[in-house]
Amino acid sequence: MLNRAVLVGRLTADPILRYTQGGTAVGTFTLAIDRRMTNQNGEKETDFIPVVVWGKTAEASSKYLAKGRQAAVDGRIQVRSYENNEGQRVRVTEVVAEQVQFLGGNNGQQNSNGQAGKPPANDNPFASDGKPIDISDDDLPF
Repeated sequence: MLNRAVLVGRLTADPILRYTQGGTAVGTFTLAIDRRMTNQNGEKETDFIPVVVWGKTAEASSKYLAKGRQAAVDGRIQVRSYENNEGQRVRVTEVVAEQVQFLGGNNGQQNSNGQAGKPPANDNPFASDGKPIDISDDDLPF
């Protein structure tokens, strides 16, 4: 039998880190992954895959990954079910990560919380502050 999932995508939000009653770290995040094919309107569709990470990998993921950051996940697909507060049976399909690779650089930056890998929100050089950009024609490559 084979149950293997390999994913590369971008995080839709910062990872959530929790601990079990026994003290084991468990992290969760969602990867957004564009499909190769387009739909009938010519638009790419995106799948949102929930990922669960355990132990030291969960702690590292929480420390170094952030919303929008690209990551590669190698793991297995798991289907579980539970009963919610309304008494309904809920089925959950998720990827349990065995390995997580942090893709893209973080340049060793630290955010206001002192966590590396999560640059400040205002660190985007392409963000518009409403002022015109002054670039001479000599600086353009074309």
